[in-house]
Amino acid sequence: MADAQPGDVPDTFAALRLPNFRRYILALFTLTLGIQIQGTVVGWQIYDLTRDPLALGLVGLAEALPAISMSLVAGHVADTHDRRRVALLALSALVGCSLALWWLGHPAPIGGVPLTAPARVRAIYGVIVVSGVARAFLQPARQALSAELVPRTLYQNAVTWRSGSWQLAAVLGPALGGILYAIGGVTLSYAVDAVLMAFAVLGLVSVRHTSPVRESHDEPIRVAILGGLRFVFGDALLLSALSLDLFSVLFGGAVALLPVFAGEILHAGPTGLGLLRAAPAAGAVVASVLLTRFPPFAHSGRNLLLAVTGFGLCSIGFGLSRNLPLSIALLALGGASDMVSVVIRSLMLQMRTPEALLGRVSSVNQIFIGSSNEIGAFESGLTARWWGAVTAVVVGGIATLGVAATVAWRVPALRKLRQLRT
Repeated sequence: MADAQPGDVPDTFAALRLPNFRRYILALFTLTLGIQIQGTVVGWQIYDLTRDPLALGLVGLAEALPAISMSLVAGHVADTHDRRRVALLALSALVGCSLALWWLGHPAPIGGVPLTAPARVRAIYGVIVVSGVARAFLQPARQALSAELVPRTLYQNAVTWRSGSWQLAAVLGPALGGILYAIGGVTLSYAVDAVLMAFAVLGLVSVRHTSPVRESHDEPIRVAILGGLRFVFGDALLLSALSLDLFSVLFGGAVALLPVFAGEILHAGPTGLGLLRAAPAAGAVVASVLLTRFPPFAHSGRNLLLAVTGFGLCSIGFGLSRNLPLSIALLALGGASDMVSVVIRSLMLQMRTPEALLGRVSSVNQIFIGSSNEIGAFESGLTARWWGAVTAVVVGGIATLGVAATVAWRVPALRKLRQLRT
C-alpha cells in the first residue's frame, strides 16, 4: 500500500494527484460507461422482444445468481493473487460478452438464419450469465485494488472520487445508450459498449502496481473462503449498514421497471428511457461533488438512515408521477440520497476491514449488492406482473421506509455512530 508522506495535507483532489489512482479512475469510468449502455439496451431489447415485465426481472436474476454463487470464491482469489491481474482477466471476459451481444444483435447472427424472438432472448440471458460470473471476480479485485493505490489518510477522498466517477459514467451511459439505440439499434449500441470495455482494459493495464505478497496462514480452503463472511457477521455496525442497503434497494429500486414506465406510463420511448436511467446517477454526481466539500462523516449513522429514508420517499413519488420531468427529478433526488449511503457504507467497509481481508469482505459486500440490485430487479418484475408497475414501485418505497425505521430502532449503535476516522 502507498505510504503517506509526513506533512501531507489532503485536499479535494488529493487522491487524483496519484498517477495510479488516476489511471484506475479512468478505467473505472470507461468500464461503467460501457456497462450502463449495455444495461439500458438489454432492458429495452428484452422488453421489446417479450413485452413482459417479468422478463426484465429475469435479466437481473440471470446475472445475480452466478455472481452471488461465485462471490466468496472470487473474494478469496482477490486476496491470494495479484488483484490487478484478476481484475484484468475478468474485464477481458466482459469485453467478450459485449462482443457476443453485438453479434446477437444482428438479424441473422448464426449461419445466415434469423433467430426467433424466444431463441434470441435465451441467448441474451446466456451471455448475461457469463457476464455475472466475470463481474463476480471483477468487483472484489478492483475494490480491494483501489485501497492499495492510496494511503490510508486519503481513503475518504478516494472513496468519494471512486463513487463519483462511477456515478458520472452512470449518468452518461444510459442517456448515451438510449441515443445510440434510437440512431443505430442494438448493433451500434453494443459495438460502442465493446469499444469502451476494451478501453477500460487498456486503462487498467496502464496502472503500474502489483499487489503485495500476503502471508499464508495455511488455512483450509473452505475456512479461508468463508473469512469474509465471518468478519462481516462479527462486526455488528458493518453488518447493519450492509443489511440496510440490501433491503432498501431490494424493495425500493425501480430501475428494472423503467422500460415499462418509459413505454407505457410516461410514453417517453427509448430516449426517455435513457434519461430516466441517467437521472439517479445525475443526482448522485451532484451529491458526490458536494460530498468532497461537505463529507457526511461527522454523524455517519444518522446520515445513513436519513439517506435511505429519502431514497424510499423518492421511490414512492416516482411511482405516483405521470409527468416525465417530475419523474426524472424524483429519480435524481433518489440517486443523490443513495450516493450519501454508498459513500458512508464504502468508507465503513474500507476503514473497518484489514487489508488482507479486503477482497473477501468486498465479495460479501458484492453479495449484498447483487442481492439488492439484481434480485431486486427480479422482485420488481414479479410484483409488477402481479400488481402492475405503479403499485409495485409504491409498495416497495413504503417497505424501504419500514426497513430504515426498523434498523434505526433495532440497532441504536448505528444510529449513534458519529465520526469515521482514518
